[in-house]
Amino acid sequence: MKNKKYPLYDTLEDITDLKDLVLTKAADLPDKIAFVYPCETGEMRKTFSDLKEDINAMGTWMYKNDIIDKHVAIIGKNSYEWLVTFFACVNGGNVAVAIDKSLPADEINALIKLGECDYAFVTDQYVDKIEEGNVKKVIDLGTFDTLLYEGRKLLREKNTDFLKYQIIPDKTAAILFTSGTSGKSKGVELTNHNLAFEINRTCQLFKLDGSVLAVLPFHHAFGLVVGIFMVMNYGQSIYINKSPKFVKKNMADFKPQTMFLVPMFVEFFHKQIWSEIEKKGKTTAIKGLMTSTDVLLATGVDVRRRTYSAIHKVFGGNLEYIICGGAALDPMYVKEFRSWGIEILNGYGTTECSPCTAVNRPFFHRDGSVGQLVPGMEVKVSDEGEILFKGDNVMKGYYKDEEATNAAIEDGWYHTGDLGFVDDDGFIMLTGRKKNLIILSNGENLSPEELEENIARDPHVKEVLVYDEDGKIVAEIYPEDDYMDNIDYFNELKEKINNKRPMFKRIAVVKLRKEEFIKNASMKIVRYLNIPSMQKNADQSNKAD
Repeated sequence: MKNKKYPLYDTLEDITDLKDLVLTKAADLPDKIAFVYPCETGEMRKTFSDLKEDINAMGTWMYKNDIIDKHVAIIGKNSYEWLVTFFACVNGGNVAVAIDKSLPADEINALIKLGECDYAFVTDQYVDKIEEGNVKKVIDLGTFDTLLYEGRKLLREKNTDFLKYQIIPDKTAAILFTSGTSGKSKGVELTNHNLAFEINRTCQLFKLDGSVLAVLPFHHAFGLVVGIFMVMNYGQSIYINKSPKFVKKNMADFKPQTMFLVPMFVEFFHKQIWSEIEKKGKTTAIKGLMTSTDVLLATGVDVRRRTYSAIHKVFGGNLEYIICGGAALDPMYVKEFRSWGIEILNGYGTTECSPCTAVNRPFFHRDGSVGQLVPGMEVKVSDEGEILFKGDNVMKGYYKDEEATNAAIEDGWYHTGDLGFVDDDGFIMLTGRKKNLIILSNGENLSPEELEENIARDPHVKEVLVYDEDGKIVAEIYPEDDYMDNIDYFNELKEKINNKRPMFKRIAVVKLRKEEFIKNASMKIVRYLNIPSMQKNADQSNKAD
């Protein structure tokens, strides 16, 4: 199919809430494998029917232990146990409060308090991070099988209180915390109505025809709502990756058709592929071959999968799509993966919008854009150039923070903080973050993202941040190991980039660093923790709070 507008997919029946999602799939596809996950005895497989029964058992156990209408923290590695606990909370009227396990103990406990959690379900190795008395009880997810056993026993004894619970669509179902790239985290309240709208409407833009390897963390909206709930809605199987270090093995074993990733993974895979090509001395040959296969593709002849079979083997051999979101992605990666026969569909979202607001479609995409608006949503650009969204997936608000809620949502419009525009074909283009703008001495504005994208294309740059320091534009680079002390190389790179830019938008100083930048759950670099001036301002702001 040519790259042009085509009808939305409408083969799926709308779900009303997450409970409806679970029950519908268990009824329609009872024996279909829903989840595959590694454990000590090998690989466990759970059907959609198994999932429903396990959720009912866990929820019944919760009700029996007076975990009813409570805020429940869930902290731990990606696991089937984590997901069953989340569903059991939400489907029984509790509020699931998802917290990043990798945070320092003091931050985890601060979020538990912010979310007013009564109970915490925690993966065993993280139990010690919870301060005594911070919640009524900590439940170790290492006892998951025992909890299910007791729950099933209660169900056999006709304890049906959990099963009878009726979802209230606009009641808070979950609290997910913002990633905090420019300040402290806030608790985003999402309802079943928010989540159902997101799942139903986003599934109209893309049709999933195969299995998925779930890599992104479940405490993050993209990893949970898009990477899990939407895939379930398609009725496809999900392999749960428990750690990034096993991604390569998981891809080889499970052979996914689609993966949901953040740019960090795409950039890593890209560099690894070119590194192997370079080791074999085939860089020039492969670039020439890519030009040839691109020309053939334009004439309707697709030989990419056969020609680049070695690259496809890295991903298991079946990968067709990477849905990428969570941060900006250089369109260069999209073009090169396409040349190899893997389509990257770049999208855009925010936790406050449940999270997806736009995504490129398989046969209607524009490189450099974040895609087409999710059906049923509205988008507009403010006088200041800020992207605003309105729709039923916009959050209920920030938990116990009316001031922040009112600042973020005006007349139903969510202010993203991102600058950009919508082109004539409805593709949303982002140009930078409103808060990141550097105001130059001549009054001109500079989005540091445009310089960062140019610098990051260099193969010897792992990470980069551009910022203003005492009126000078600074590029701080975390280089590849072999270039850690090669400041001359990066000064030459600076000059190459500067030659293409007006004087007032040129880099003045290059700094090298010895360790990677601090990042959030989306693997975005957290500016306020990495830039000295912003860190100072953040510290002062936090003291004021």
